[in-house]
Amino acid sequence: MNVASTESVLRALYGYFFLVFIVRIVGRRPGKQLTPFEFILIFFLGGLMLTAIVADEASLTNAFCQIIAVAFAHFSLAAIRSRSDRVARILDGTPLILLEGNTWRALTMRRQRIADDDVMEKARDQGLKTLEEIETAVLERNGEISILPKEDS
Repeated sequence: MNVASTESVLRALYGYFFLVFIVRIVGRRPGKQLTPFEFILIFFLGGLMLTAIVADEASLTNAFCQIIAVAFAHFSLAAIRSRSDRVARILDGTPLILLEGNTWRALTMRRQRIADDDVMEKARDQGLKTLEEIETAVLERNGEISILPKEDS
């Protein structure tokens, strides 16, 4: 391995551990999936680090400073979001009802580009075979579809 290869490997390792450290400081949300807000953060930080690792004039210090700035911005925005329902709705969106009482919300589904087959697939994953077995279907803020079955009376 030549000196340039060794340096690039070390930059990659430093970058990896630095990103793990920064993401740990910024925090994480409970739940199964990331919000679009968090996807942007992860891809953006990764892109900044990748540029520092593979660019001809790579500056790890510059990348670290950029990542710290973006992480601080994310942390600040997340703090504002946790204190303001309005900001949270703007950044994360709100849950949308797709099906309620055997009635499809066609306009909502069309706007969100979701087909009734998508909802029924999720219902089948929960063991529900027919529309009559579903009370409500909700498109959650993270993009997941939640199915609430009808209660037996």
